[in-house]
Amino acid sequence: MSTASPLDRLIAPEISGDRLYRTIAELAATPGVLEILEIGSSSGAGSTEAWVAGALRNPDRPRLHCLEVSRTRFAALAERWREYDFVHCYNVSSVPVERFPSEEEVVRFYREERSRLRRTPLPMVLGWLRADLDYIRREGLSGHGIRDVKESAGVDVFDAVLIDGSEFTGEAELDEVYGARFVVLDDTRTFKNWRNARRLEADPTYRLVRKSRWTRNGFAVFERL
Repeated sequence: MSTASPLDRLIAPEISGDRLYRTIAELAATPGVLEILEIGSSSGAGSTEAWVAGALRNPDRPRLHCLEVSRTRFAALAERWREYDFVHCYNVSSVPVERFPSEEEVVRFYREERSRLRRTPLPMVLGWLRADLDYIRREGLSGHGIRDVKESAGVDVFDAVLIDGSEFTGEAELDEVYGARFVVLDDTRTFKNWRNARRLEADPTYRLVRKSRWTRNGFAVFERL
């Protein structure tokens, strides 16, 4: 008998009514933004709501592609936005299990970087990693989700991307969407987007347009020049 996973549960939205929520809505309303990718949509009541609110103000009416690996959360996401034909929901893993970091990599990061991940005991962090991998394998969801969405939607480069999925896949996800006009990183002060933020800050083809260290675990928004 399989053990229940944390991914089997609905969770309250995290990006809701805060500075990042307003920033996302602003980006979605930006003329010329036509294709949006949201990695980690959950049940669609947080950042997804912000993307939709902005898209409805955008004269170009962009398409919003929502990735959610949890079957329970995906069902709620798809139901919530089923009457909005520009919202497309995918029950996939953004990247395959082979692109997840090893436990040794996570331990090294935990010990070497003064990140907010240290607020959580290391055994619990490693438990999150194991739970993510176990769930994806159990449900047969391992695959190149971002690549598959690009192919099915006919998208070469997204205009805006939010990386806010698993704590452990941010770096692999950025590799798949690099070149997007806007890249939004949530949790820049934990493993998820710690290195991604530094990578984009060092890239002269991107500029930092908004940043907060204090909104939950930090966020940053970059625009390609």
